[in-house]
Amino acid sequence: MATIKDFEDLEIWQMARQLNKDVYPLLVALQEGKNFELKGQLDGSAGSVMDNIAEGFERDGNREFIQFLSISKASLGEVQSQLYRALDRGFINEEQLTKLKADCKILADKTGRFITYLKNSDFKGKKFKNN
Repeated sequence: MATIKDFEDLEIWQMARQLNKDVYPLLVALQEGKNFELKGQLDGSAGSVMDNIAEGFERDGNREFIQFLSISKASLGEVQSQLYRALDRGFINEEQLTKLKADCKILADKTGRFITYLKNSDFKGKKFKNN
């Protein structure tokens, strides 16, 4: 297993970044369709997924990291709900919805397993590390 030195090394952060890239064309379509509120909410929640992973990683202890990972996981649920709104308004089709939802569910599952790992880990964060 590779050593994780930076949040960019985390597979879940990399997947969250890819999700943001995959959602971007929808954000453009929402902008052009003058659906500014939905665009802002989708952009914010998709960004929150990767941002909370990064912020939690930079915290000093597992408890805080777990809290931020939980927020990230909740943001994935918000993204999925907003995708349905985009579908219902004709900005994406069923195939696009299915793919993006599947990506969200895989990421939520991996994040949940990472939370479980951290809860059971003896390593409690940078500030607890013996010097």
